Amino acid sequence: MAWWLWALGVMATASLTTNPLIEGLLLAVTTFVVVSRRDDGPWARSFRLYAILGAAVFLLRILYRIVFGGGDGDHVLFTLPRIPLPSVVAGVRLLGPVSLESILSGAYDGLRLATIIVAVGAANSLASPRRLLRSLPAALYEIGTVLVVAVTVFPQLAESAVRVARARKLRLPPAPSRPWRPRARFVRGLVVPVLADALDSAIALAASMDSRGFGRSASGSRRHKVLSAVTALISIGCLMLFAYDLVSGSLPTLALGALVTLRLTYVLAVAGVVAAFASITLSGHGVRRSRYRPDRWLMPELLTVACGFVPLIAVVAVGAGPAASALYPAVIPTPDVPTLPTVMLIAILVALLPAAITPPALTATAEVTA
Repeated sequence: MAWWLWALGVMATASLTTNPLIEGLLLAVTTFVVVSRRDDGPWARSFRLYAILGAAVFLLRILYRIVFGGGDGDHVLFTLPRIPLPSVVAGVRLLGPVSLESILSGAYDGLRLATIIVAVGAANSLASPRRLLRSLPAALYEIGTVLVVAVTVFPQLAESAVRVARARKLRLPPAPSRPWRPRARFVRGLVVPVLADALDSAIALAASMDSRGFGRSASGSRRHKVLSAVTALISIGCLMLFAYDLVSGSLPTLALGALVTLRLTYVLAVAGVVAAFASITLSGHGVRRSRYRPDRWLMPELLTVACGFVPLIAVVAVGAGPAASALYPAVIPTPDVPTLPTVMLIAILVALLPAAITPPALTATAEVTA
């Protein structure tokens, strides 16, 4: 959970700026932490796929600006043959002149999306899904059981495919009478058994969790149920108003003194999150489940979460100060040279500390032995 919260702070920081220097530093920090602290589990090898996906999104964003409307700006780099379109799509431009401003705009947006994707991949690579599901609150046991089946069914596919293919080699295949029958036998003799075996293994794991008390219901009091429903409604209402203010910006500002002002949207966001945690805690009073060696929140986990949210606090502070323009370098009419505020450099280096303050990841053999 600490790794997911750390990655959430990195993602939020990347979404609040288009500065390529900040995005590049976040990418470098995320990659270094993953390389330093991932284990040898099958989920740890997924970071390369997320990095490839992020690079593809970055290139596709630039290609999109070249194909559709690449002529915004005065600094034209090259000109492509423009394809005429009918009058019904007069606002759409296909090919034509490609300017430096359009390339930079697409690159900035694509780099921001790529950083968010890589941060999600870092969380998937660093956090063991089994330990994450085991640490879910008691009120979310049904969702946890479903996620266990979903997470374990795909790793079982490879093992089931090898086992079924080995069994098919032991049998002597009959001589094919028609050319289409071997393909039908392939689907019936390999694909169907593999899917069935993988699903059976995932369901068996979920059944073993249930037999050991995972998600076993207990008698919850009526008071807890009522309070849980009320806090859930309060959380939904506060978060809806927070989302509305992000779009409209019409909520007022609270004056806490002559020098201190606070936007109501931040109060609603904090109240919604607190009410959501209260609702989950109250709902868990009606559920009892056994836990073998539960994971404890220790100092490395708390410091990891704090290091992930330091860049987010820094980017919000910079956005509210005189250097706010550094977060969004101007592209039109004249591209600005991106600058890196000192406070952002220090904050991003703080996000690098989990590579040193967290213990080394356990290998699969060491984790089973422990």
